[in-house]
Amino acid sequence: MWNELVFATGNAHKVEELDAIFRQALGIRVIGLNGLSDLPEIVEDQDTFEGNAIKKAETIARLHNRPVAADDSGLAVEALEGAPGVYSARYAGENATDRENNRKLLREMEKVGAKERECAFVCALALAIPGEPTQTVRGEVTGEITLEPRGNYGFGYDPMVYLPELDRTVAELLPEEKNQISHRATAAKKLIPLLLKAYSFPTSI
Repeated sequence: MWNELVFATGNAHKVEELDAIFRQALGIRVIGLNGLSDLPEIVEDQDTFEGNAIKKAETIARLHNRPVAADDSGLAVEALEGAPGVYSARYAGENATDRENNRKLLREMEKVGAKERECAFVCALALAIPGEPTQTVRGEVTGEITLEPRGNYGFGYDPMVYLPELDRTVAELLPEEKNQISHRATAAKKLIPLLLKAYSFPTSI
């Protein structure tokens, strides 16, 4: 019986989000790639979120012969024809910081009308289990691009995405609030039934 799930990312923020969700729902912990050794470089060269998530999950699952989840997520802005999309993490260039990506987004949005700022955070999660077909789920949360960053929580584009129904940006939500409504949380909750069918967890649900 596994008591942990590998999440194929080196992003500690993502690991923390998924760990909080799966500990509560399944009684397991989530570990990132920092807990594994002999890892190959995985180039995210697919043109969809699902494609990148599948590639990462299957690569690590084959290497370590164990179930692995992976995500690809990002921000899709309607007025920018879905950009930054799968390039969200490197929108301002390879190794760009969150601040640099947000600044580029603000520059791109200067030519967009005030009523054309709709966007969506998108997360595709893939679950790869050796010997089984890889499965994917998707979560989204819609909002609007702000005129300037707001909030001190979260990471990435969180300060730039305003949620009208909550009258706050994602970065103004407490972590426990974000874990209830985020695109990653939505996808993770869809993954729970797949995990329960795949193998036995000590579960509380």
